[in-house]
Amino acid sequence: MSTPSPSPGPATPRVRVVCVVFHPGDELRTFARTLATASRQPVELVVVDNGTDHAVAQAVVDEFGGRLVVPGANVGYGAGANAGARGATTPWLVVANSDLEWTPGSLDQLLDAGDEQPRAGSLGPMLLNTDGTMYPSARALPSLRQGAGHAVFARVWPGNPWTRAYHARQESVGGYLREAGWLSGACLVLRREAFEQVGGFDESYFMFFEDVDLGERLGRAGWENLYVPDVRVTHVGGTSWRERPAPMIRAHHASARQYLHRRYHHWWQAPLRLAIGAGLATRERVQLRSAARPAPVGGSGH
Repeated sequence: MSTPSPSPGPATPRVRVVCVVFHPGDELRTFARTLATASRQPVELVVVDNGTDHAVAQAVVDEFGGRLVVPGANVGYGAGANAGARGATTPWLVVANSDLEWTPGSLDQLLDAGDEQPRAGSLGPMLLNTDGTMYPSARALPSLRQGAGHAVFARVWPGNPWTRAYHARQESVGGYLREAGWLSGACLVLRREAFEQVGGFDESYFMFFEDVDLGERLGRAGWENLYVPDVRVTHVGGTSWRERPAPMIRAHHASARQYLHRRYHHWWQAPLRLAIGAGLATRERVQLRSAARPAPVGGSGH
């Protein structure tokens, strides 16, 4: 009598997906539902909830499978991502916002692209807004002149040369893959070896610029940040900005100040740091005043 062959066990996931949330809504369920279509292979999902009410996050991991990590405080985006990645054994990590809607097969395409490029430390898809327009997700590292020109003129003169240069890496014409200075943390595929080599995200950034800093450190360590425009993922985006614009504006400028001050840290660059601080403070005041204005009657407020 022959002995039946044992049935094959479940395949080992090749990717851990880390989603950092703070009091999430229905968008987290959409994220998990569409993630299930993004790969034909098992995916290890970890939801890191920086908030105080974990009911929504717990319900999502119960329904779709996964694990909930609760840091016990709002530790920020980078620290939350590090907590979710800790202990991973998969060759790939994904750090993503909960307001993403994955397209079928998109995660497999990103991982396959990474497997084909052994020096790829990070990869990112083309992120699309809900109206089909492109969300800025792959950029050059900001030089002082380019960064200042983009910061000052981007809203009043969108076609200015500094903003065009800053966003140049987003153009999908002329190649399947493009190297970028940094990729958006809204949807970031990371080779675990590279991520661990550079120490993960710098947790001193509470939110914003942690992805810029990571991209720069990966590049310095000899890894490539690769933009994969053939892969499209929808980024609903903007919810936190719409609901809490003032704290978000302050956090954005605080992180910009920290990043630029670190980049120009030499003693002889002290006047430059003062000028950067003054410029960012002025820009922050302007944006805060604009955010405080009431929306016009009958308008959307956007």
